[in-house]
Amino acid sequence: MNLSEINKICEKTLIGHLGIEFTNYENDTLEASMSVDERTIQPMGFLHGGASLAMAETVGSGASLLLIDHEKYNVFGMNVSASHISSVRRGKVHAKATIIHRGQTTHVWNVEIKDDSGKLISVARVTNAIVPKKEE
Repeated sequence: MNLSEINKICEKTLIGHLGIEFTNYENDTLEASMSVDERTIQPMGFLHGGASLAMAETVGSGASLLLIDHEKYNVFGMNVSASHISSVRRGKVHAKATIIHRGQTTHVWNVEIKDDSGKLISVARVTNAIVPKKEE
């Protein structure tokens, strides 16, 4: 699976609704961007923390998907936790997931979300379960 295939399957999902787009994959890292706009802000006009969490889980799960045989396994988010460091009102945010544990049944990712200027907005830890697909 490559970036354009992942972006395509995400079009009509929460990921597509939030405007998250995968932008780069190399050396066990995955990057994505998301606009700070009416889809992703809270009522006071700042990026919603929930949108940041959705972005972090999306990037961490997408990164695991790129590491496994998606014909044999599913990726399920087990845990996501984040600390919101700063706020942003406009532009885009950019997430980068870096693997910190690559086991046979779990992957753990560190995700940093930054604004267009490189200012740190949120940091997250995403843990995924790698589960064999059941025959139907």
